Amino acid sequence: MAKESVKAKDVKKKKLVARYAAKRAALKAAGDYVGLQKLPRSSSPVRLHNRCMITGRPRGYSRQFGVSRLVFREMALYGKIPGVTKASW
Repeated sequence: MAKESVKAKDVKKKKLVARYAAKRAALKAAGDYVGLQKLPRSSSPVRLHNRCMITGRPRGYSRQFGVSRLVFREMALYGKIPGVTKASW
C-alpha cells in the first residue's frame, strides 16, 4: 500500500500534465523548444507513473484494468471482473 502522500503527489502531477497539455502540444507543433524548456518539468506526460487505483502500488500494473496484479487476482477470485475465471494459480 502506497503512502497517502505518494498518492497525493501522483494526483497533483496528473492535474499539472492536464493543465499544460494544450500549451505543450502547441509549442511542439510550432517547434518552439525553448518555450517547452520553460514549462514545469513535471508537466511532461513522460514523468507520470502508472499506479493501481485501489492500493497505489506502482509495480505489476495492468493498463487494461487499471489495477495491480495482486488486486486483479483478488477481484477475479471474487468474480468482480466479468469474463475472468480462476483457472489455477
